[in-house]
Amino acid sequence: MTNPVDQQELALFRDSVIKALETEVAPQYEAWEKNGIVPRELWNTLGNAGMLCVDVPEDCGGCGAPFQYSVVVGEELARLGFGALSTNVMVHSDIVAPYLSHLGNEEQKRQWLPGMVSGEAVGAIAMTEPGAGSDLQAMRTSAVKDGENYILNGSKTFITNGQHADMVIVAAKTDPQAGAKGISLFLVDTSLPGFSKGRNLDKIGQHSGDTSELFFSDMRIPASAMLGEEGQGFVYLMRELPRERLVIGALGVAAARGSLDMTIQYAQERELFGQKLSLLQNTRFEIARMETDYRINKAFVDQCIREYEEGKLDAPTASMAKYSATEMQCRVADGCLQLFGGYGYTTEYPISRNFIDARVQRIYGGTSEVMKEIIARSVLGRSPQK
Repeated sequence: MTNPVDQQELALFRDSVIKALETEVAPQYEAWEKNGIVPRELWNTLGNAGMLCVDVPEDCGGCGAPFQYSVVVGEELARLGFGALSTNVMVHSDIVAPYLSHLGNEEQKRQWLPGMVSGEAVGAIAMTEPGAGSDLQAMRTSAVKDGENYILNGSKTFITNGQHADMVIVAAKTDPQAGAKGISLFLVDTSLPGFSKGRNLDKIGQHSGDTSELFFSDMRIPASAMLGEEGQGFVYLMRELPRERLVIGALGVAAARGSLDMTIQYAQERELFGQKLSLLQNTRFEIARMETDYRINKAFVDQCIREYEEGKLDAPTASMAKYSATEMQCRVADGCLQLFGGYGYTTEYPISRNFIDARVQRIYGGTSEVMKEIIARSVLGRSPQK
C-alpha cells in the first residue's frame, strides 16, 4: 500500500508545471507546429524545470515522486493544447523510463536515467514495424548473437522521439522460431554505427511531434545492452503496457477538459440570433452531454491511477481506461468544434488542433479495436479463432 499523495503539494507542483509551460512552450508552440518538430534543446529546458521522469528513484537521478506527479505533467501539456509534446514526454517519462527502472541493471540505470531526468538523453521505444502494426509477434527485426555482441538488423516505424532519441529500447527477435518467446529488448545507443533515422513522418495532426522511421543495418551492440533476460521481451512489453495505456487515457481526459474550457468561454462570449450562444438550448444540452461524458471518464481514470499506485491495475482495466477516455476525447473535440461553427474549422482557433490531435489517441498504444479484444477476453474468454 502506497502512502497517500499530499494534494496540496501536488497542486503546487501543478502550478509550477503550468507556469513553466506558459513561459517556455506556449510562445513557441505554433512555430514548432509549422516546423514539424520541437527543438532538441527543449528537452533540456523541460529537464531543468523538473518535468521529466519525476517518479524515477532518487538514486537514479530522479525525484522519486509518486506516479501522480508524472501524470500531472502530461495532463497539463494535454489540457493546454500541446498534444504533440504531451505524447513525446509521455513516451520518454512514462514508457521508456519505467522500463529502465523496472528491468535495468544498476549499470544500465546509471548510464541512462540521470540523463533522461535532465533532458541530456532523449528516450524512445521501437516496437512497431511497417508490416506488423499491432501484431508484435509478427516483428521481423532480428538480433543475432555474435560473441560478446548482437548484430541488429531491421526497421521500425511510427517511433515517437525517433529524430531526437539518444537511446531507443528496441524489440527484436533473438529466436525467430520461438514466436512471442523469441523476442528480446535492447537499449540501443543511437550514436553507434549502423543506426540511421528515416524521415520524420508527415502526420495529419500532432505536427510538432517527432514521429520517425528507424533503421538498423548490421548494427553491432554489446550483449550488456540487453534489457532484462533473453526471450522475455514480449512478457516485459505486456507487463509495462498498462501504465502506457493508463497515461494515454489520462491525456485524453485532460485534453477534453481543455476543449470544454475553451468552448464554454466561447459560448459565453459569442452572440447568435441576438443572444449569447450559451443561452441556446442546443448549446446548453451539448455542453451538458460533454461535461457529463468528461466527468464519468475522469472518475474512472482517477480510480485507475490509484489502482496503479497500489499495484492493482490489471491489463483489461487499463485497456478500458484508454479505450473509454480516448473515444470520449474525440467525441468531445468533435462536439466542441461544432459549437464553434465555421471558426472551428480554421486554424485560428485552437479547437481545430485539439480535434485533429485527438484522433491518434485511439490508435497508438494499442488501437481501440485491440483494447476491446483485450477487454472481451477478460469477460468472455479467448475467441475460437484466436
